[in-house]
Amino acid sequence: MITINNLIKKFNDTIALNGIDLNIEAGKIYGVIGPDGAGKTTLLRIIAGLLKPTTGNINVLGFKLPEQSEELKEQIGYMPQKFSLYTDLTVYENLKFFADIYGIEKSILEERIKPLLHMSRLSAFSSRLAGDLSGGMKQKLALTCTLIHRPKLLILDEPTTGVDPVSRRELWEILQSIVAEGVSIILTTAYMDEAEWCGEVIMLYKGKIVRKGSPDLLKQELKEKVCEAKIDDLNEEKIDILQNSAIIKIIRDRYRIIINQNFNFEQIKSKIDINFIKAEPTIEDVFINAIN
Repeated sequence: MITINNLIKKFNDTIALNGIDLNIEAGKIYGVIGPDGAGKTTLLRIIAGLLKPTTGNINVLGFKLPEQSEELKEQIGYMPQKFSLYTDLTVYENLKFFADIYGIEKSILEERIKPLLHMSRLSAFSSRLAGDLSGGMKQKLALTCTLIHRPKLLILDEPTTGVDPVSRRELWEILQSIVAEGVSIILTTAYMDEAEWCGEVIMLYKGKIVRKGSPDLLKQELKEKVCEAKIDDLNEEKIDILQNSAIIKIIRDRYRIIINQNFNFEQIKSKIDINFIKAEPTIEDVFINAIN
C-alpha cells in the first residue's frame, strides 16, 4: 500500500527526515508518534503528495511520488492540523461543498452525505453553522469532509489535538468504524495513550524511526524492567544510585523507573531501602527508553 525507501527531506541545512524506510499495509491504523519537530507532519505531507522529498523512493497506492501526486489526490483524504471549514456554512453545506470539489454527482449526493452524518453522529446538527460547533464536532465534520469522495487512504495530522476526552474517544470510535469498512489510516498524535489504539506504531525522533511495530509487540520487546516507587521513598542520594542504571520520570505521586536487564533489585534495595512495585510497560515507556 505504502512503500518508502531511504526517504530524506531537508529544509535548507536542516534535516527533517533522515533515512526513513517504511512498509505500510492496508486495513490498519498506523500511528506516528514523537515530540514536536520529530518530522511527523513532514512525513505525512510527503505521503499525501503535498511535499517533495529531497531524495528517496515513495510509492503510495501504486502511485510513484512526487511524479504522480495529482493522480494520488483522488484516492486519499488528507486532514491537516488546521482543517479549513467554512464557518458561515452549515454542516450539510460544508459536506456539499467538498462533494462539489470532488465532482460527486448530485444524483448520489444524498446517499453519500446521509451515512457520513450518521457515522460521525452529526445528523442532528446538519443545519447548524460550522462556526457554532464545539471543537470536537468541528473535528468530526472535518473528518467527514475528507471521506466524501470515499478515499482508500486517510492521512490525518493530529486529528484529536485540542479535543475534550469524550469527543476524543468518539473520534477514535469513528476511526475504528472507518477501518472496518476497508479504509486504511495513517495519523499523527500528540497523545501517547492513543498509540495503544493503533494497529501499528511508528516512533519518530529527530527525523529517524527509533521503533516500529504493534503496541503489544513493542511493549514485549522492552527488555528493560519497569517499576514504580513512591516519591516519599526516594531522596536525591537514592535517585543518584538509581540513575546509574535506570531512566526515571515522575508520574503524579510516584517515580516510574525503567531499568536495564542487569539491574539487581535485591542489591539496590539493600543499599537504599526502597520498596519497588513492578509495573506493566506502556508505549510511553518504550518511547522514552528508545530515545535514551
